[in-house]
Amino acid sequence: MPVEEFVAGWISGALGLVLGHPFDTVKVRLQTQTTYRGIVDCMVKIYRHESAYCLAPFDLIKVRLQNQTEPVAQPGSPPPQYQGPVHCAASIFREEGYRGLFRGAWALMLRDTPTVGIYFITYEGLCRQYTPEGQNPSSATVLVAGGFAGIASWVAATPLDVIKSRMQMDGLRRRVYQGVLDCMMSSVRQEGLGVFFRGVTINSARAFPVNAVTFLSYEYLLRWWG
Repeated sequence: MPVEEFVAGWISGALGLVLGHPFDTVKVRLQTQTTYRGIVDCMVKIYRHESAYCLAPFDLIKVRLQNQTEPVAQPGSPPPQYQGPVHCAASIFREEGYRGLFRGAWALMLRDTPTVGIYFITYEGLCRQYTPEGQNPSSATVLVAGGFAGIASWVAATPLDVIKSRMQMDGLRRRVYQGVLDCMMSSVRQEGLGVFFRGVTINSARAFPVNAVTFLSYEYLLRWWG
């Protein structure tokens, strides 16, 4: 891979991550907790009572930090369970062992493997459909194609994203699930098939702007360097 493509991908991915992180926090809360009445209620409560953690180095730590519901530390109040990403990682290792750091890894792999293909096929297909032959796609085409590619991939990924998030939270207080299949069966038995699409609305709302910006910045950086 040329250096220009690597740097362009890194910068555009970082822009997408920064833009999408608040939506991702809301999505994880809705998937793993039942204390919110909807997307707006979840956003308002997070903004009112908590701080956002933007630099979690691993998906497990990110999910644990996003699910931390203690208010920002105030005088006389107990401190949050996790003081930050490094403290979170150390606490998981101490309390759950080495395997605890990889909780949900299988669900994460099963989620991402097919959706990467859906992601790029959708983007390339839409760009080719709406770009005259021999020309580069316009900014509007890149934005729309990138946005819908993000939505398509997240609609496909949401069922396993729910399972991944639940398994990553499993073990925080007590062990509930024996594996990916057990988590699926238990979730369906207790909450019905609709549980697999919990968070799909916020996933889609996040996916469009994040991936539109990601692809647009990627394409423009390549053209600028090219």
